Amino acid sequence: MICNSAKNGLIPQREYFDKDIANADNTDGYYIIEKDDFVYNPRKSAEAPYGPVSIYKYAEKGIVSPLYLCFRALHPINAEFFDFYFKSSAWHRYIYLAGDSGARHDRVSIRDDVFFAMPINLPSEAEQHKISSLLSSIEKRIKAQAALVENLKKYKRGVIYELFVNPDSQFDVEMAAIPMSQLLTEYRNRNTEGLRVCSVAVSRGVVDQIEHLGRSFAASDTSHYGRVKFGDVVYTKSPTGDFPFGIVKQSKLNEEVAVSPLYGVYTPASYATGNLIHAYFEQYQYANNYICTLAQKGAKNTINITNQRFLEKCIRFPVKESDREYFSALLDMLTEKAIKAEKMLEYLLAQKRTLLAKMFI
Repeated sequence: MICNSAKNGLIPQREYFDKDIANADNTDGYYIIEKDDFVYNPRKSAEAPYGPVSIYKYAEKGIVSPLYLCFRALHPINAEFFDFYFKSSAWHRYIYLAGDSGARHDRVSIRDDVFFAMPINLPSEAEQHKISSLLSSIEKRIKAQAALVENLKKYKRGVIYELFVNPDSQFDVEMAAIPMSQLLTEYRNRNTEGLRVCSVAVSRGVVDQIEHLGRSFAASDTSHYGRVKFGDVVYTKSPTGDFPFGIVKQSKLNEEVAVSPLYGVYTPASYATGNLIHAYFEQYQYANNYICTLAQKGAKNTINITNQRFLEKCIRFPVKESDREYFSALLDMLTEKAIKAEKMLEYLLAQKRTLLAKMFI
């Protein structure tokens, strides 16, 4: 059973849904597809506003829903060229103009014969091969870069696990269960006049509120807000995504800023100490495990926990400052490498989008 995903193309149904939607008892009328066949899924999405057209790359035959439109490239069309053509937006205008106004807003309504009447500017076979080879090489580079990004993140997660969690850690570091109150001290400075207001985000940490949210949500009087210095640790008490008990981040901003009075602000024993706490709480499972026994959910889905209560639990932590500085520097290096790798990945993806837009007319 094969499904057509805008993001992943034609893949086995079980890989996409984690289960089989179709089975042997309800596949009457399904289409059989072979390697290099194309499948058009008319369901719209953000990635494919007119539905994805994907090439089937598996050696064994597959079957797809009768809701899909199946076809194959005939000579002199290069199948790989055809695949990249449908990854571009060159054919979208035709679908927009030729499609019917259906009742469902999430699905393209177009007759099969109208779809197959789509005009395509077809270069010579040699040009098709050049175009597909160029785009294929970029795709391979993108896959390799994406794998590098994931491996760097995975390695960083592994370092955090070995350091903080694994009782049989490979690291020769003196560890102890240290009360958080010995690592952090609540910072209660409310002198925030003239400071810009920041929020705290899962991916961006302490960040300018307007830059992150598009507008200010601060009160007209921010004199009672919390003051945050470079290196301070901030705990938000609002649930979000994988962090139902809030998030904990160290400020990396080279200036003092103001944050909501609902946030807890703490000064770490050292920058390295705060940085390791930041790394530990980046992992949602560790953050949730630490906070869940300390907090209760309030009526407005906020977390009932005092700033001092947050400090009452112990955390497995390096005892020596030299070890804290070493692992802090190691994690910073891995973070920086991952950021650079992600920027390169974004550049390659933008390059691919540009080429797709310019090579097909």
